[in-house]
Amino acid sequence: MEELICQGCGAPIQTEDASLPGYIPASALGKSDEVICKRCFRLKHYNEVQDVAVTDDDFFTLISEISNKEGIVIKLVDIFDFNGSFIGSIKRLVGDKPIILVGNKVDLLPKSTNHDRLKQWLRGAAKEYGIKVADVHLISAKRGIGMPELEESIQELRAGKDVYVVGSTNVGKSTFINALIKHSTGINDAITTSYYPGTTLGFIDIPLDERSSLFDTPGIVNRQQIAHYVTDKDLKTITPNKEIKARIYQLNDGQTLFIGGLARIDFEKGTRQPFVCYFSNALDIHRTKLENADALYERQKGELLTPPHNEQLEHFPSFQKTTFKIKEQKTDIVIPGLGWVTLSGEPASVTVHTPEGVPATIRRSLI
Repeated sequence: MEELICQGCGAPIQTEDASLPGYIPASALGKSDEVICKRCFRLKHYNEVQDVAVTDDDFFTLISEISNKEGIVIKLVDIFDFNGSFIGSIKRLVGDKPIILVGNKVDLLPKSTNHDRLKQWLRGAAKEYGIKVADVHLISAKRGIGMPELEESIQELRAGKDVYVVGSTNVGKSTFINALIKHSTGINDAITTSYYPGTTLGFIDIPLDERSSLFDTPGIVNRQQIAHYVTDKDLKTITPNKEIKARIYQLNDGQTLFIGGLARIDFEKGTRQPFVCYFSNALDIHRTKLENADALYERQKGELLTPPHNEQLEHFPSFQKTTFKIKEQKTDIVIPGLGWVTLSGEPASVTVHTPEGVPATIRRSLI
């Protein structure tokens, strides 16, 4: 009997174990031409996501199969979360294939962003990981921005061979492929899309012509993203869905910013200067004196300082601290999966509190 594949997530269909990928009740087989597992059915019709027993190592094993195949790779990153969505081991996983680096969600950045400079930044950041990319594109899969130019580049580079789309979870990969297929063929919703990490569980084969295909691959799980430590409801709060409005706080040393209850930034020492915050517009930011910050957090976490909410605090990781010395150049302090704060380059000592396992980093300013 021919193996059935879920058209939503790519997992082999099975009727034995509801906790494993590809489960469908035996009674549901044959009732529809569309074969999708119970997990994808619930996601598509009720916007519910069900956990299944797939490990991070399973994802890496699947992705590494690409290294033995011919074609090109589209490496999709979330511009709003470059550090959290870039897969540093991509070269080892996919071999020597040409890589097109695609920055998704460009529509979330302020309209004043210089796109040419941003492309240069992305190319340079990839080079720091030891990866030379064949081309760089900025797009919004959700709004169709940049898709015609990208499609032209793909056709030129692939030269009739297969295309593999690779990205971390929650990067917008399924939405991107749906947009690409719709632009090319007019077909809507070629694969399941979701806010939630880990929707795709196997390779999804989408024919491009008689000899080649576009393959959606499983999203690689990056546990250093805050997305993995919040509820589905809070994920919608911290995930931007429209243009970010920069929020500027003029801080003296000895002041603290709370990013909801998910992170804390202490301005330990330096001259008065602006802290420019780039986070989801729905996420509240609170300012207080550094000397009061510990007491405020203990008193208001789960209440004023949310997310996370009270019922989540028991399972939310404790904070870890990282101190940065900023000097001379404009610098971003980045919290993976949440956003970043830009400092002007004036000398400053800043301590960042983030959930254990989600380390803050610094980089040359993106904007």
